[in-house]
Amino acid sequence: MKTINDFIDYKIHNKKITMVTCYDYTSATLVNSSSIDCVLVGDSAAMTMLGNNDTTKATIEQMAFFTEAVAKGINNKFIIADMPFLSYRKSHEQTMDAVAKLIQAGAHAIKLEGAKGNLNIIEYIVDSGVPVMGHIGLTPQHVHSLGGFKLQGKTLDAQQALELQAQQLQSRGCFAIVLECIPCSLAKKISKNLDIPTIGIGAGVETDGQVLVFQDLLGLLNTGFKPKFVKSYLNGAELITQSLNQYANEVRQNIFPSEKYSFKGAA
Repeated sequence: MKTINDFIDYKIHNKKITMVTCYDYTSATLVNSSSIDCVLVGDSAAMTMLGNNDTTKATIEQMAFFTEAVAKGINNKFIIADMPFLSYRKSHEQTMDAVAKLIQAGAHAIKLEGAKGNLNIIEYIVDSGVPVMGHIGLTPQHVHSLGGFKLQGKTLDAQQALELQAQQLQSRGCFAIVLECIPCSLAKKISKNLDIPTIGIGAGVETDGQVLVFQDLLGLLNTGFKPKFVKSYLNGAELITQSLNQYANEVRQNIFPSEKYSFKGAA
């Protein structure tokens, strides 16, 4: 299994890090048999698994539930779990209780969004023995204050602010940073100026690694919404629908279950 030291080594040797989100045991067993490096139990589960419009609906109980399910199907991947909306913006004690729930559920590290207001708690979490992954750019938990899911870092001031945030997160002990939905040139500059790896999503090819949502990667979501940065490697929704329809037709035509799938009693 990879460790945070391996990811630092990847950056040093210019080897790309591959990460995919995962939320359940069945998907986890598939990822476990792949060459993917690490797994993010993302709060995007609030959308992909629970049908919400954004990630702010995720709770720490739900994230611990999803993390435990994934951990049962993973034995050779590094697992990062998302701290859900506001779970690290309450009291110090409540924040650490939330961290403990995710680690005890099976995560090896946690991820939280943004730098402003989070630097002291990040340092404390790291000093407590828990690796922390940062996340800047489009931070989905701030969707309402950002005015929607939009490209970030479009102005010079915004770009400089993101560069500063990246440096601050590194200085407080983050082992890696997700860069989401920012210009490619900015992602390249941030990645070059950091000693820790960057994981891009909608940030171009010059980051130290990439992450995609499991359902997006396999084309499983049939909602019509598809961000520009998403590449589907399979039309999973169509294939699954075809299989369901074939099953239904075979049942209606008395084709399934055939003798092959039936038990015989005594003659």
